[in-house]
Order: sequence, then C-alpha cells, then structure tokens
Amino acid sequence: MVKKLGLNFSSLFGLLLLVLSLWAIASELHQYNYRDILNSLAAIPKSRLSWAIWLTALGYVVMIGYDILGFNYINSSLSWNKIAFTNFISSAFSNTIGFALLTGSAIRYRFYASWGVPAVAIAQVIAFANFTFWLGMFAVAGFLFIINPLKIPTQLHLPFATVRPIGVIFLLLVAVYLLESIFIKHPLIIRGHEFRFPSFKISLAQIAISSFDWILAAAVLYALLPSNISLSYLDFLGIYLLAMFAGVVSNVPGGLGVFETIILLILSSKVSAAAVLGSMLAYRGVYYFLPLLVAASLLGLYEMRFRKGN
Repeated sequence: MVKKLGLNFSSLFGLLLLVLSLWAIASELHQYNYRDILNSLAAIPKSRLSWAIWLTALGYVVMIGYDILGFNYINSSLSWNKIAFTNFISSAFSNTIGFALLTGSAIRYRFYASWGVPAVAIAQVIAFANFTFWLGMFAVAGFLFIINPLKIPTQLHLPFATVRPIGVIFLLLVAVYLLESIFIKHPLIIRGHEFRFPSFKISLAQIAISSFDWILAAAVLYALLPSNISLSYLDFLGIYLLAMFAGVVSNVPGGLGVFETIILLILSSKVSAAAVLGSMLAYRGVYYFLPLLVAASLLGLYEMRFRKGN
C-alpha cells in the first residue's frame, strides 16, 4: 500500500513538472508574435547562435558542481551520473519556472530520496547549492560593481546613483563568509544531526564554481547581442548581473519582464530596443527553454521506466 502510494505520488509529481514546463513555455511565447520570434532568431548569425548553445551546455555542466560539492561537504557519496541527472533537471526547471526553493528542491528530494540519500542530507545539499548560487553572484557582481560602477536607471527608483554601494555590500558578505569558514570550527548539533560550517577550501570552491556559472550565463546573452553594439563583455557582465539579481529577487518565473526591462533601459542608448529584444528572445530560447525541453524529455523517459520497473 505504501509502495503504491509512493508510486502514485512520484508519477503525479513528474506529471506536474511536465505541466509546469509547458505552462512556462506557453506563457513566454504568448507575449510575442510568432513571426517576430522567428525573425529575431533568423537575424542572429548561426555562428553566434552556435556559440550561445555551446556556452549554455558548458554552463549546465558547471552547475553540476553545485551538487557534487554539496555531497563532498556532507561527506556523503553518490554516483556522478545520478548527481548530474538530478542537477540538470533541477536547474532547467528552477531556472525557467522560478521559485527555486520549491521546484529545484522538490526535484532534488524526489530523486535523491529514491536513491537512498537521507532527508537531512538532502536538505543540507539543497541549502548548500542555493547558498553557493548566491555566493558567486555576490563575488563577481561585488568586484565588478566596485571597479566599474555602472549608473542605475532612474526609473528603478533606487537610493543609489551607481551600483558601487551594492558592490561593497556584496563583497563584505563574501568576506564575512570566508572568515567564518576559517574561524568557525565547532559543528552545530540539532536533534542529533551535525551541521558544520564549510571549510575554507570548500568555500573557495563554492565561489569559484558559482562565479564561473554566472560568467558563462552572461556570455550566452552577450554572444547573441547585435555585433555592432559598442560594449565590452566586462561592461555587459555588470549590466547582466544587476538585471539578473533584480529578476531573481522578484521571484517572477525566470525573472521574466524584470530582467528584460533593466537590460533594455541600460542598452537602449547603444542599440535599438528591437534588436536587444530579439537577442533576449533568442537567449530565453537557448538558455532556458532548450534545456527545459531536454530536461522534460529526460524526466518523461525516467518516469515511464520507473513505472515499468514498479
């Protein structure tokens, strides 16, 4: 009876994720004319589109490091192919649908639990991965915002004229985290479970992996921007991080609308808004919906095999 209930829940959960993926794609495409999307994509050179796809693939490979490092942190082991499978599906769904603590965490729990990983260990890996995601943002954005502080559009109504104060705050948070990893040695015991602060070595690895993830994500969109735009990658990286930070904090699925608005506000003086929008539509397709379609297909195949095996 319990096994049957577990099977029904797993199947229902898999179906729910598939429905959510279709909803995310439909809600995105509904806002634009189908011909406009095709025209925007057709205007992008195939070489740039190819670069964007390869950079996206590399980015999703780097994301696997979040969970691998998480298992290393809790001194637990699981085969890399299972970690890679789970992380890819989790990342594809949470990146596109949003609400990472619900979508990505639920996917991780569903798969890791089925492979015998204890619930407490799964919770630690989830918390570790989500915190690692922000560490890279704070490190890269903090550094860029200080050395190359871009002006904040007045339409955002923020209390700062530039992003430099935000950069200072970000780097202070990273510095505090690294100092704690050096000086906090005693674990915290909660209901018999031990929770310890990551070592300095693991903390540095967290920052390195997440920073590389953010750098690659920005490179995907940069590769798709019009070739006549006079903007260096480092300048664009700062713009991308500001827009993405606002989008992630908003909790809107994929930062939809928030991300585009900030990019358009800043880049509209350098290139036409239509051209930028075309590039961002291509970016949505390559970085979000292409991985989501692959992940949804893999999830569907896994659920069918899972049902046959039970």
